[in-house]
Amino acid sequence: MVTPFFCWTLFLFLVSLQQPTPALTQAAPIQADAARQVNPFKPTPESLAHAKKIYGYDCALCHGENGNGKGDAVADMKLKMKDYTDPTALEGLTDGELFYIIRHGKGLMPAEEEARAKPEDVWNMVVLVRSFSKK
Repeated sequence: MVTPFFCWTLFLFLVSLQQPTPALTQAAPIQADAARQVNPFKPTPESLAHAKKIYGYDCALCHGENGNGKGDAVADMKLKMKDYTDPTALEGLTDGELFYIIRHGKGLMPAEEEARAKPEDVWNMVVLVRSFSKK
C-alpha cells in the first residue's frame, strides 16, 4: 500500500526535477564596480603554476588544457565554448569581469568557490586565461 508520505515525497521530487536551477541557468549581471577592479596581485611563476593546477582540476574539463574550448566534457554536455587561444575571444572583457565570472560562474559554468581558490588564485587564473592567446 502506498502511503500519503510516499506520494507527497514523490510529488516534491518530480516537481524539483522540472524547476530550473537559477544558479546554472542565469547569471547575475556583473556589477560596474566589479568590472572596474584591477588585479591587485603581481603574478609570480609559483602563483601562476598554482593557478594552472586549479585550472587543470576545475576548468580544463570544459575549457580544454590550453583554453581552446575543446575539453573532454564539451561533446558530452553539448556545450559551445569560446576558444581562448583566439586573441579576439576576450576582447571587451576587463580583468575585473573575468574575475567575477570565474568567482561567481556564468550559465552552466559553476563558481570557483573561495574554499577552493583564494582571491589571489582567481586573479592569477585571469592572467593564465589571458596568456592562452599569446604565442
